[in-house]
Amino acid sequence: MLVKVLFFGRLKEIVGVAEDSAEVAAGARVADVFAHYGSRFPELEKFRASVAAAVNQQYSEWSAPVASGDEVAFLPPVSGGQGTGAEISAPRDTCEIVHSPIRTAELVQQLKTPADGALVVFEGIVRNNSRGKETLYLIYEAYESMALGVMRDLCAEIRRRNSIDRILMQHRLGRLEIGETSILIAVSSAHRAAAFDACRFAIDTFKRTVPIWKQEFFRDGAVWAEGEGNPAKTFSP
Repeated sequence: MLVKVLFFGRLKEIVGVAEDSAEVAAGARVADVFAHYGSRFPELEKFRASVAAAVNQQYSEWSAPVASGDEVAFLPPVSGGQGTGAEISAPRDTCEIVHSPIRTAELVQQLKTPADGALVVFEGIVRNNSRGKETLYLIYEAYESMALGVMRDLCAEIRRRNSIDRILMQHRLGRLEIGETSILIAVSSAHRAAAFDACRFAIDTFKRTVPIWKQEFFRDGAVWAEGEGNPAKTFSP
């Protein structure tokens, strides 16, 4: 049977393609699909312990079966435009992947309402150094459709944990220069404690779970930023 296979970040460089089709035996599991490529690209096997898998845009166990026509993605640990458009997880939640500059002041102003006594904002900014070297610029890539789904799930988990009003999450893809905003997370609530707790949980969990990867460019080359563990381990306390 034929399955669609996607690779991201460092894995894409090893295999040489971002998307491929694989012919696997009936009854094959996710691990069998990975092994199909591992036998051809030995370096891929080195990443096996830290790679997460997704089937049809949902994180999946390696033992999960695959069916003909499934989309199987292999995801390295996540790094923690005209846009693809907003995805709404609840009436007051906005999740976006964009390719153009993030307009922080404008977006934050739109979140304020008379009922809220607090608005906490996290803005991730491209800095000019990493690994003891001068950073020239960054490039972000994502498994966009799945990233939006994970962001919506994260909003739901934030609401389960905290009494808040509005959530906004926006991440930019493509090339970002020094000083530009890569991610904006803003949370409003009636009281400051809930907003602070929710915003901190949001960015910490976003960096572990949302399938977005960062490539850092220096004068002597480029590297993929190391992630913070297996992204399939989601929303733990």
